[in-house]
Amino acid sequence: MKIHNFRYNVVEKFGRVLLPLITVFKEDQSIDYKTTRKVARYVIERGFCDSIIVSGTTGEFYAMSVDERIRLLREIKDEVGNEVPLIAGTGAIFVEDVIRLNQEAERLGYDAVMVVLPYYCHPEQEGIYQHFKIIAENTSLPIMVYNIPLFVGVNLEPKTLARIAEFDNVIAVKDEAGLHPVQTTDYIKATSGKLAVYSGDDTMILQVLVQGGVGVVSGGAHVVGDIIKAMIDDHLNGKNEEAMKKYHVLMDLFAAFHGVDGKRVNPTPLVKAAFEMISGLPTSAVRLPLIPATDEERAKLKDVLKRIGKID
Repeated sequence: MKIHNFRYNVVEKFGRVLLPLITVFKEDQSIDYKTTRKVARYVIERGFCDSIIVSGTTGEFYAMSVDERIRLLREIKDEVGNEVPLIAGTGAIFVEDVIRLNQEAERLGYDAVMVVLPYYCHPEQEGIYQHFKIIAENTSLPIMVYNIPLFVGVNLEPKTLARIAEFDNVIAVKDEAGLHPVQTTDYIKATSGKLAVYSGDDTMILQVLVQGGVGVVSGGAHVVGDIIKAMIDDHLNGKNEEAMKKYHVLMDLFAAFHGVDGKRVNPTPLVKAAFEMISGLPTSAVRLPLIPATDEERAKLKDVLKRIGKID
């Protein structure tokens, strides 16, 4: 398979705010493709993101079959076309599933794929490298490597990322920066700056940028993508005090995404509830094993959204 050289300016291609699209479910737990398309339309029309990631963690990919994920890729591509770059979340434990999803993403005309480390099995670093080696050799699409040790249970070490970065179609890494606050620096140094580093943690956007990162993959962008964009612009333009003020505003919401007591590890149910409040679309249902936002959690979200001017 021919591998193209994708060492272009990643930021110019995909932007700084990448949104991992929520997947809407009906009360019977089936996927509501029609409303999911409306979510994509909503965030695009309001300029909440530069690119959209389909079938990522915020999209609850781990609770969907491969066939459901393929249909979701098709539905969103049909809705969005080429209005914004589209990245397919194609990570899976079984490498053959990743290859199949990548092939479908290629066929549908996606701009890139995002591949999370194999989860649950706690692979060794060599196993992680071999996993990505097979993936890189079997797609011509550019690849964003997705490191989220909070969920996977294993961290992608900088030396391993440096080996993976030797493949020309590996162009970026999304890192859960909250667990390893200075790993952006380690990644940039290990790869000699070959890869664009995106924060995978909404609370760490500025911290990643000052280390040389380029942006964020943000579930919170469904609700405050406009504020996140403005904060990043302020930082890049040297308006640090303004960026700091926006950051403090955002932190109230990001804290609310983790529940009343802060113990919700996966913020997706709260992100979906908050999006429902601002958009009016019925998006708060989640697929088991996640459970929806409680009344108490929704009340806290509503209070924060009022304070930041997102709802009346």
